[in-house]
This record gives sequence, C-alpha cells and structure tokens, in this order.
Amino acid sequence: MTALDTIKDTVEKNDVVLFMKGTKMMPQCGFSSRVAGILNYIGLEYADVNVLADAEIRQGIKDFSEWPTIPQLYIKGEFVGGCDIVTEMTLSGELDQLLEAKGVAFDKEAAGKIREANQG
Repeated sequence: MTALDTIKDTVEKNDVVLFMKGTKMMPQCGFSSRVAGILNYIGLEYADVNVLADAEIRQGIKDFSEWPTIPQLYIKGEFVGGCDIVTEMTLSGELDQLLEAKGVAFDKEAAGKIREANQG
C-alpha cells in the first residue's frame, strides 16, 4: 500500500480527518494547534494523522490535495483547507453550514462562542 493509498483510505473511512504536525492532544506547530483547537472546542469527532511520524504521508498528503501546506482538513472525503481557510470558515459560519450539510455532529453553541469572541 502506498502513502497515497493510505491517505485515500483514511479520508474515505473517517467523516472528519485532520492531517497535522503532531496529534490533536499534542500539536507540534502553531497552525496545527489552531485548527485542532477549533475542532476540539466545537466538540467535533475527528481522526488526526501526525505527518511528522511518516515522511511519505507528509509529502503524500501535499500531492493528494495539491495543497502545499499542513494542516489539512477533510470532511466526508472533501478537502476543506488549511489553517487560514478553516479559521475564516469558522468565523464566517461557513464551517457550521458545511458540517450541517454533511451531517456531521458538532457543538453549535461552542462554534457561536468562537465567533462572539472574535468580533472586532
């Protein structure tokens, strides 16, 4: 099984997957930490894949998505984006809409609190 096969399999078998540096409990970079923090805060169940543990996965995920940076969030097999996109979608409410449209459970009240805390 190649790295791309493993990635495809992981993305297809899990409703939500975050390819990140580190783990959801111990992120190893600020961008991964921010996305994991958002997902953890809104109570989203997700699989985390530590790209630092496997160089082939680390490069493979960039090839798979044609996206150069990590973290990368997938919801129901669809590439959503990295840190900036996930942050913007959280603040605009788009992430809530996507999760609802895909039938993925999350804490709507917590998502609302993130928006309230970030209104300038």
